Amino acid sequence: MKTSPVDREAFQRMAPGIITATGFLGDDPRSPERIIEEDAIFFDELGLDFDTVAERLQELAKRGEAGLGEPITVGKLLVQSGDARGMLPCPWEDGFFHKNAVSVSPADIPLEACVEGEDMLIYSELSIHMLKVHHFCQGRGSPFRLEPSLIKRLLF
Repeated sequence: MKTSPVDREAFQRMAPGIITATGFLGDDPRSPERIIEEDAIFFDELGLDFDTVAERLQELAKRGEAGLGEPITVGKLLVQSGDARGMLPCPWEDGFFHKNAVSVSPADIPLEACVEGEDMLIYSELSIHMLKVHHFCQGRGSPFRLEPSLIKRLLF
């Protein structure tokens, strides 16, 4: 993957303390370029499409808003959507997105028993944007990592 100057600047803004306290890379030792490349391969191997996944995540976030901050059942999933005040910029500087957090987990597992990244997917409006537009799932260990295998297991 050839990295453009825009990408290099975006990758620098992903570090902890620049846009968010924890950043976007978690404890993943891979470079952002490598994360994007490998996640694209995983998406392909799992038969996932970035646009389709982004649309499904957006749909679940919208459905979760009906719970007014409380978890609601959507099919076989438990969805909880919460908002915070303010906006976050995309590291690529192509928009600002409302601060929010949506959690999606299997409805048949008690919420308190779910483990983030294993049973529970947590994402935001910015996460959806970065997935759809930049094919960026965030690094492993990032609180809003969109793990391809978990997406496949939970959403499809």
